[in-house]
Amino acid sequence: MIKLLVTDELSKEGLEMLKSGGQVQVDIRPGIAHDELIKIIGDYDAIIIRSGTKVDAAVIEAGKNLKVVGRAGVGVDNVDVKAATRKGILVMNTPAANIISAAEHTMALMMSLARNIVWADASLKKGEWKRSKFTGFELNGKTLGIVGIGRVGGEVAKRAKSFQMKLVGFDPYIPPEVAVKLGVRLMPLEQVIEEADVITIHAALTPSTHHLISKELIAKMKPTAIILNVARGELIDEEALYEALRDKKIAGAALDVFSKEPPTGSNLLTLDNIVVTPHLGASTKEAQEKVSAEMAEHVKMFLVDKRISNAVNAPVRGMDPKVVPFISVAERLGAFAVQLTDAPVAKLQVTVHGDLASVDSKMLTVSALMGVLSNLSGEQPNIINAEIIAKEKGVQVVESKVEESDRYVNMISISLQSNGIKREVRGTAFPGSEPRLLGIDNYDLDMPLEGDFLMSVHADVPGIIGRIGTTLGSRDINIARMGLGRDKKGGRALMLVSVDNPVTEDTVKELAAIKGFEEVRFIKLSDIGNRDYLQI
Repeated sequence: MIKLLVTDELSKEGLEMLKSGGQVQVDIRPGIAHDELIKIIGDYDAIIIRSGTKVDAAVIEAGKNLKVVGRAGVGVDNVDVKAATRKGILVMNTPAANIISAAEHTMALMMSLARNIVWADASLKKGEWKRSKFTGFELNGKTLGIVGIGRVGGEVAKRAKSFQMKLVGFDPYIPPEVAVKLGVRLMPLEQVIEEADVITIHAALTPSTHHLISKELIAKMKPTAIILNVARGELIDEEALYEALRDKKIAGAALDVFSKEPPTGSNLLTLDNIVVTPHLGASTKEAQEKVSAEMAEHVKMFLVDKRISNAVNAPVRGMDPKVVPFISVAERLGAFAVQLTDAPVAKLQVTVHGDLASVDSKMLTVSALMGVLSNLSGEQPNIINAEIIAKEKGVQVVESKVEESDRYVNMISISLQSNGIKREVRGTAFPGSEPRLLGIDNYDLDMPLEGDFLMSVHADVPGIIGRIGTTLGSRDINIARMGLGRDKKGGRALMLVSVDNPVTEDTVKELAAIKGFEEVRFIKLSDIGNRDYLQI
């Protein structure tokens, strides 16, 4: 039975979803100590966590059977994604479940600052009635600068629009047409900081966005400006922010997140022009239920049905239906191509032709890599770790697209370079989803791409085919089908024989020694079979 460990609080609905059907054994250990987690994680196929559990490299290494880490929430800061990727472990999150809650919390903080809600509340509860002291400002007509116009930033833009705010923003990844639809005018980050009356941060935390809002940028803010952060604490240089607030160089700030949580001892907590909340962006009843239910659904979907969704480290987001039949083709071509080489692979080039060139074909490159790497000693690649293994082995991976295909609607070509020698194989899925081999190097063929093969390159002279048939027959090796190609009459020819039995190395050497033979190889694809290509 599949074993799953839950170490942080999940909603009742999420737990019931995991347990339904009886296919998954669910063990609940909230608040488990890190050392204890390392001791027991080797027994589990999956773990679901929230922000309280840290799945670091030590946990990953101890997870001998671990296939998936599910983070119920957006951020995966508490998961060593790199270590998980290297071990071929899927990491999932729930990027959409708390979007509305985070956007609404942003607006709540914005209003609190604009109208001095927190300080006015505290004053009144002390028995004071100081109305003039807490005069605020209207959001109407003010410029809102949105740094990171993704899901949450987009929802903030929609709400700010109803306040009749002017919207500007910075996001190097958003298509201009999306920004236009949201009513956001894109501009460089520095210009956003200089023009905005209110700045709100919704960028993802990466090495390149650490302290994205730097001391230099904070110095460019208007003295009347306020800044909000409901994303990740490390996005802002907190020391620089503290100094700017302390010296009244900016009007105020509202923080829901901190570089260290809880922010015990932080100088920011001593200021009288900052509103703080303890990471409440996703803390609504609705968001908590959505996060738990969504993570439970997607982890179970993967464990039971082998379907991947909400993946942080897998190239299978919204795969186009055109791509699906070619996943098997790409892996088989990769496995075929690598068996045509004798030296370490230096470069893999995957080229998609025809209609495939118009869609996201990343999965085909990864599948081709799996085929190549599975034939290298000591590796067990899957769609999670194939790219990182290739990088470690020094394999350069190149993807290219050609919008036209001469004879087929779609085609994939795989070329490998090793020691200056290039080998290429071509294939398609036809009819329907059947993998077919269309060519090897400059020879055209048309054969089913399955099972095992004997391939020979030889002089195009009479008697060669008979020699191969006689040799294989004498060893009780049955020929299932055969394909032939040649460069020109009387030149060189390539023959590919599909065989029902393995061809020994001695047989290969015997054929290679016959006059007229230039190359003889046994190509084994029977190990690939019809396995689930998304299985980890």
